[in-house]
Order: sequence, then structure tokens, then C-alpha cells
Amino acid sequence: MSFDFGKNIHLTIFGQSHSKAIGAVIDGLPAGLELDMAAVDAFMARRAPGQKGTTARKESDQPVILSGLVDGKTCGSPLAVMIENSDARPCDYEQFRTVPRPMHADYPASVKYKGYNDISGGGHFSGRLTAPLCFAGAVCIQYLSQKGVKVKACLTEAGGVSGNSIKECIKAAQEDGDSVGGIVGCCITGVPAGVGDSGFDSLESNLSKVLFAIPGVKGVEFGAGFEAAAMKGSQHNDPWCFDQDGSVKTKTNNHGGILGGLSTGMPITFRVAFKPTPSIALPQESIDLASGKSTVLKITGRHDPCIAVRAVPVVEAAAALVLCDYML
Repeated sequence: MSFDFGKNIHLTIFGQSHSKAIGAVIDGLPAGLELDMAAVDAFMARRAPGQKGTTARKESDQPVILSGLVDGKTCGSPLAVMIENSDARPCDYEQFRTVPRPMHADYPASVKYKGYNDISGGGHFSGRLTAPLCFAGAVCIQYLSQKGVKVKACLTEAGGVSGNSIKECIKAAQEDGDSVGGIVGCCITGVPAGVGDSGFDSLESNLSKVLFAIPGVKGVEFGAGFEAAAMKGSQHNDPWCFDQDGSVKTKTNNHGGILGGLSTGMPITFRVAFKPTPSIALPQESIDLASGKSTVLKITGRHDPCIAVRAVPVVEAAAALVLCDYML
């Protein structure tokens, strides 16, 4: 089990969906970094449950700083934060020990951990653990902003539609007891050329690694992405040029700001595909591991009709963590 990432900045995430608390430890932050906690709270509020069109679970997501901060500034010690869990309903999940939910980790987790895995709320496979990731990302965003780097994501598509139709699509799915998937697009500006590495430590590799650690992510593409496979080289190639200030740029950005695992100075662009929320109110086919027979599963409880909605700040947090690790 691995819930840590980074070389220059090292993040460890701990906890389960319904444990007493979840949290994170961030090591490697430069001393003297003044944190705007109001900005951190505002960032985390974008991910918090209970918003319109999301799960009805109520969590304040209020981070409690345990160490690493003195008078609002980092002191060189690891920054440790705890976020208490409060609105848990373990009884909603007990049946999944023997009847695994389709498209959840219930069954493979039971096999791997020999039945000792925490089934309540999905345990450590839950999207709940993106809360401490968002805390770490909010901190990294403040560091990056001092370097002129901005990270911005948005929901570009849900249920195959875009624009003003997104909310209507999600609402319709929720009313039907169903769910929809979505795509989150992200753009990072202000990154100078040459940030990253080659091979297994390429910028795309590490961005993808952290993005795929977000529960529900099924695909990541950079720049033109999969559309590049249908393009000719003459269409896909981005011509180099000088801008009005004499800086090296490209006329187009099909490469998404990364070549050879290194940033090119162009905006880093990528899209992240999220699967539909697998916990839906409609009856679903499954199996009963106790009886060895097929069964029909009826899931109750509180679930997001589209997990991509609350995933927007999580994508920003993941991207900021990776860029911060390189730029430190």
C-alpha cells in the first residue's frame, strides 16, 4: 500500500473514509512560507461534500494543523494536518462484505487484504481521501503562485454533453437514480521551459501517476491526446517561433506544453476522464460470496451523481503537487 509521493517535497496521506480522521504529512516545504489559511479553506470547500447536486454527506473538511506551522509560516518541520470525519454511516456498507458493488474495489480489496479491509465508506479506496490531497495542493498552489505559476481546471463535459447542458444532464441522471461520468480539463501557465525529466521521471509520467491516484480516473491525455493518432505529422507538429518579446514559443500547442518529458514554456494542458459514480440507486447484478450464487444488489446511502464535479479542485491539487516537487 502506497500513499506517499515526491522527492523534493514528500507527501504522505493517511486514514479511511469512516476512520476517526484523515490527514496528510508534507515534508520538504521551504521554511518561511506564509500560508493563507483562508485561501486553503476556500480551496477545500470546492471539494467538500454537501454542495448542490452532490452527495448529502456533511463534512466540514476543516483542517487542523498539528505541526510544521509557527505564526502562520512553515518552520522547516514536516507540516502535518488532520481532518476529522464526522458524518459516517457504517451500516450502509456492511452488506458489501459478501455482495461486492459493481465497479468498486470491494472484491479485489477483500482478496488482497484477506477480508480485513475496511469496507465502511470504501475504506482507504474512498474519494474521501482526496480532502488531504486538496490541502496539500492548496499549499503547493500558494508556493507556485510566488513563482508565477497558475493551475486552473474546470468541468468541460459530463454525460457526453458540455456547456449549459451539464447541470441538466447530471440532474436528470440523479432523478433517474443513475449517474454520469465527466471530463475535467486543466491548464498550467507560467512554467518555464526545461522543468521535468526524461524516462520514468518525465513530467507526463508523474502527472499521470498522481492523477490516476484520484479515485474514479480512467483516462488522461495531454495536448491533442488521442486525437493525435488520427492526425498527420504536418497537422500535429507545433511550429517553433519567437513571440513579440523574443521568447521561444510554438504557434500551436498540440504537444500540451511537454516534449521529451520536459516543459516547453507553453501552457501545460491535459484532460482527465472520470467514470460514472458506480454507486447508483438502480438495481444491479452482483454475486453473494457467502452463498456462491448470483444476486441483485440495491445500494442505498448518499452518493454523487457525477464525481467529476467535486474532482475539479482535486485535479488542480494533483497537478500543483507534481509541479511543486519539480520546482523545489
